[in-house]
Amino acid sequence: MSGRVDRASKTIHASASVIYRALVDPDGLAKWLPPKGMTATIDNFDLRQEGGYRMSLSYDDPERAQSGKTETNMDVVDVIFAKIVPDREIVQMATFQSDDPAFAGAMTMTWTLTSNNDATEVTIIAEDVPSGIKESDHIDGMTASLDNLAEFVARA
Repeated sequence: MSGRVDRASKTIHASASVIYRALVDPDGLAKWLPPKGMTATIDNFDLRQEGGYRMSLSYDDPERAQSGKTETNMDVVDVIFAKIVPDREIVQMATFQSDDPAFAGAMTMTWTLTSNNDATEVTIIAEDVPSGIKESDHIDGMTASLDNLAEFVARA
């Protein structure tokens, strides 16, 4: 593991409970979590501590298709819920399915929701980010997911 830590945050104009529901809804996750240019499916969703899910992400853009960690145009990640505190925090252990050691190991993703009047600060801290994930790409991806989350809850 590289031990690298990446962070992103965004203030979203919605309550922590609305945002929490978007974080734990498999259909919603598949819509807002993937960054632009990717499509996701969520399988075997089990919302409990030590439960989790498998997410498959495919690249829509053939130019980026060679970027896949699992296959040429696909990333598959297994997620375990290490901690769930409704409306406040979700800690996930995310492991990419890859034969490349640069993507091996579990990355800890902590999603923290902090209420602030009529909005919620959503912070993502990714710890032990695999060295094969370029820092700028990862931060851009997390930021895009937060932007997508804000749009998703605004429509809810």
